[in-house]
Amino acid sequence: MSEQVKRRIENGNKIPRRRVTSYDVAELAGVSQSAVSRVFQTGASASKDMRDRVFSAANKLGYRPNAIARGLITQRSNMVAVIISRQTNLYYPEVLVQITQRFSEHGIRVLLFALEHERDVNSTLDQVLQYRVDGVVTAVTLSHEQLKTLEHAEIPVIFYNRTHPEWLINSVRCDQEEGERWLVGQLVGAGHKRFAIISGPEDSQVSTDRTRGALQRLGELDIEDILIVTGDYSYASGRAAFAEIIHNMEPHPEAVIAANDMMAIGCIDEARETFQLRVPDEISVVGFDGVGPARFAAYDLSTVRQPVGRMSEAAVSMLIERIENPDLSPEKRVFSGERIRGGSARFTDSKI
Repeated sequence: MSEQVKRRIENGNKIPRRRVTSYDVAELAGVSQSAVSRVFQTGASASKDMRDRVFSAANKLGYRPNAIARGLITQRSNMVAVIISRQTNLYYPEVLVQITQRFSEHGIRVLLFALEHERDVNSTLDQVLQYRVDGVVTAVTLSHEQLKTLEHAEIPVIFYNRTHPEWLINSVRCDQEEGERWLVGQLVGAGHKRFAIISGPEDSQVSTDRTRGALQRLGELDIEDILIVTGDYSYASGRAAFAEIIHNMEPHPEAVIAANDMMAIGCIDEARETFQLRVPDEISVVGFDGVGPARFAAYDLSTVRQPVGRMSEAAVSMLIERIENPDLSPEKRVFSGERIRGGSARFTDSKI
């Protein structure tokens, strides 16, 4: 045993002369340096006896593996970037938890980049490139030029809950149009003829897809009495949007389609508290996402719940596969949302 290691143990790790290395741990444990590396590598094979000996030696020496050094050896940072917009849906915290947990299981850490608006993504890409991340999961839309910048840096990208029909990209998303078409079909089937739509931010592809899906189905069902107003996905904007609807549509609409649940909840409160309208007896309200508050008894929102767990698992597995094999062809996965027939809207008796 080297004198450095002996002094380290005798002094209780209080007066280190130099940083303890995996070679010191290997010497004290009586194993090879490669065995130490395997023990600290997620998913690598090592016997229980070897793990016990290595961990015991590491604890005595105060050794901790150096992730940065390991990244230099493997040519990977073991970090991925997740890009989202702050002006977005409430369900994204759940998405972040799901994605972070799944990446952690593979020994990969997540760097979160939160934008004020989706259009602010260009400056964020510079930071992503500086951190030399192994991959990107983006819940904001990237331009063709921005995507090419990441491709040139050999950084695979997975688009979360958005895609581009004409680009060869990797994406995971909920079928927004399908969900909206179902909501509209249920409302029209119940006899609603006057509609208002509260869309989300103009730079949100999710909002664009949902609004388009609703309008297409309304057109197919010969509904023409439609007012569209804009919110920013927040509860307050839902209340403000409903007030705008009432002031610009006389008589008031029979149904309101909000681009997300939080605006729908704000809409319900404004209808009840400010305009004394009974939901759903006098006006129906629907949302999209399936967030926790939507299930509160006070709202019991009719909505489409996104399969967050399945979508997050798909995004993580797709990105890891492309980090390990950059030559994989692009893949687009689409998931149907869960249809929730709540008490906030009068629906047709049909379950379809």
